[in-house]
Amino acid sequence: MRQAEVTRNTLETQISVRINLDGSGQSKLHTGIGFFDHMLDQIARHGLIDLDIHCQGDLHIDGHHTVEDVGIALGQAFAQAVGDKKGIRRYGHAYVPLDEALSRVVVDFSGRPGLHMDCKFTAGSIGQLDTQLVFEFFQGFVNHALVSLHIDNLKGHNAHHQCETIFKAFGRTLRAALELDPRSAGVIPSTKGSL
Repeated sequence: MRQAEVTRNTLETQISVRINLDGSGQSKLHTGIGFFDHMLDQIARHGLIDLDIHCQGDLHIDGHHTVEDVGIALGQAFAQAVGDKKGIRRYGHAYVPLDEALSRVVVDFSGRPGLHMDCKFTAGSIGQLDTQLVFEFFQGFVNHALVSLHIDNLKGHNAHHQCETIFKAFGRTLRAALELDPRSAGVIPSTKGSL
């Protein structure tokens, strides 16, 4: 089973993450930011990844450390769970609509971190989540999962819909990239022989 557990403790946040890449989309989430928990649940459900994330952060300051550090810890857990990447499809992409909003997410489990995100949120916050922190979450994830990630919100007027399409598409994209390909079982999907 492709599973991992990560603990990250700093003066700003105390985080525990458990993931199962071959799960059924179950989640136990508590970050102290309700809308952020809702978005993490989209990753679990649409990626069929079991997620258990608990964070005690310095929310009396703001949500920045909590959101960024959850991204870091989740990225570390993915890197551990994926391992040497033998047999995975490596690449994944998804388009997801929600009413007027539409987002596209593309990932490469390349071993090289890179985030390219284009989303002009129509509101500064959604519930208690500062929309600027969506980029910080994905930057933390990318840097520690060692993936190339492209995120584009193609349409949308409602910030909730914009954000939800991004996270749903991200979950679907992870599912596609991490699926084991029976035609390349035991093979690292790279001409270099390593990722």
